[in-house]
Amino acid sequence: MKSFYAKKDQVKKNWHVIDLQDRPVGRVATQIATILRGKDKPTFTPGVDMGDFVIAINAEKIKLTGNKLENKMYYKHTGWMGGLKEYSAKTKLEKDPTFIIKKAVKGMLPRGPLGRKQLKKLKVYVGAEHPHAAQKPQTREV
Repeated sequence: MKSFYAKKDQVKKNWHVIDLQDRPVGRVATQIATILRGKDKPTFTPGVDMGDFVIAINAEKIKLTGNKLENKMYYKHTGWMGGLKEYSAKTKLEKDPTFIIKKAVKGMLPRGPLGRKQLKKLKVYVGAEHPHAAQKPQTREV
């Protein structure tokens, strides 16, 4: 038996549309990360970017379970002393709804150049419209 190792030029990349309306963040993020990595394909190879493109729509209608809307905090540091900034999930959802889903998916991808390349294939939009109709994306139920 020989092991199959996919080459970069052998990979066919598809486009998928995922509707985030009334979906829990973590459940959707794991499925998006699986698609971006290509783990849903039978020819998955860990060191090769095998994943498909994902278009996530209705990011402002994502669901946070429990008390996460008020209690979950996102942190950022300016680099200066005393420069720790904290934001609740509610303020992040009002200001930039795409941030929450991008941050959740980013934490589920590998660290390094391969993970950064895979994250660039995630397109998150507020509302139901997206500019990728020319790629003929397929609607995927998660």
